[in-house]
Amino acid sequence: MPADPRRPRITSLPTPTLHDVAKAAEVSTATVSRCLNFPDKVAPETRQKVAEAIAALGYSPNFGARVMAARRTNTIGAIIPTMDNAIFARGLEAFQNELRKHGFTMLVASTGYQPETEEEQIRTLVARGADALLLIGHQRDPEIYRFLEAQGTPALVTWAFDTSSQQPSIGFDNRAAMQELAAKVIAMGHRNLALISAGTSLNDRAAARRDGVICAMTKAGLDPASLHYAETTYGIEEGAITFEKMMALPDRPTAVFCGNDVLAVGALRRARELGISVPKDVSVVGFDDIEIAQVAFPALTTVHVPHREMGRKAGQALAKLLRDGEPIKPRALPTRIVMRDTLGPA
Repeated sequence: MPADPRRPRITSLPTPTLHDVAKAAEVSTATVSRCLNFPDKVAPETRQKVAEAIAALGYSPNFGARVMAARRTNTIGAIIPTMDNAIFARGLEAFQNELRKHGFTMLVASTGYQPETEEEQIRTLVARGADALLLIGHQRDPEIYRFLEAQGTPALVTWAFDTSSQQPSIGFDNRAAMQELAAKVIAMGHRNLALISAGTSLNDRAAARRDGVICAMTKAGLDPASLHYAETTYGIEEGAITFEKMMALPDRPTAVFCGNDVLAVGALRRARELGISVPKDVSVVGFDDIEIAQVAFPALTTVHVPHREMGRKAGQALAKLLRDGEPIKPRALPTRIVMRDTLGPA
């Protein structure tokens, strides 16, 4: 039926957001949240500015966020960098199974290693009433942690362990684990070393693994500047391409560290294609010990990470925090070197 031209058209205006209120009041979004949830912790003049902005914009606080202060939703959000990496699948499955035992449900989101996307996902999960969050690694804008504190939403960091951080973590020491592996490689006579790493600017786990190789080299009296180093994105093909570049160097390395097993499998595939024998011509080692490391040819020497144990203990810790008020105790889980067929003497 055609529209009546005499009837005025109804247009919907954009719904004002927390960000709009913060901009109008010239404060941070965390301050606006604090005014709404913990007004006694905000200076009177700031509360007045926020109240005026809310009134002017017609902002209505998200119901889910308000409900959090009164009762639980029994949901816990898990925000991971990517769905492609099998290491997160292992840990999250154990995390979810443990939460289920305690009556909690897991909501999962992926960021694509983009900080802006992670912040958006954090705010979305909090707005939907998540009782707590599971985060990967410590590296993020401190404003995010202040936002979570203002919302009263606890967060637990995994896949990393850092006693210097105020945020509790149940994970493992990436630098120490890679340093142990690097020391093993150097002890087998390797001096000309290479490292194929994931990007480190936004990934504290990858940066720590790089630092582990450097620490081992320094301790062994090797010049870290001699390390052949390259960063690439996550994938088998990316590992293969970068490995080929390493092998084309005039002084090509005798041992190649890979920041994860997927990159290492790519390196092994390209070695076969180039007719390079592993470990006779070059040794290749990985990190994570996912299933692909066992079926690779040759079988991959790597660092075993306790993914499932980490997920299980993280689920226990958050459940006890929410159910019993038991504070989370930071915990470092052990890693170990798994010797297979890709590491040999120089």
